Amino acid sequence: MISIPELVVLAAAGYRGTQLAVHDTILDPARNTVFDWRSRNPDSRARTFVITLISCVYCTGWWVSGALLATWLLVTGQFDQAPLLVHGIEWFAVAGAAVFLNRVDDTLGEVVNR
Repeated sequence: MISIPELVVLAAAGYRGTQLAVHDTILDPARNTVFDWRSRNPDSRARTFVITLISCVYCTGWWVSGALLATWLLVTGQFDQAPLLVHGIEWFAVAGAAVFLNRVDDTLGEVVNR
């Protein structure tokens, strides 16, 4: 099971990875390509699903947190040290903490921009 310091680091990385994927300009070309792809067939449910997935901080954050946690567990050799259910709970913890950081960031942004 991951420790509290590991949870904090993974949550911060999940927050940053989510911001990178959803908002940062460095990935604008990739996001624009996907948006253009959807505009060629706006009635496609699959294309709408992909757009929702890459533009939602909660959706993207879930998968980014899972990827980071899985990578961390595999690289540190911790994957085999706990049952899969425990890793699932860790995924919820990392994703929840990352979303909390996103909410704090959004709230602070609103306060500053008033």
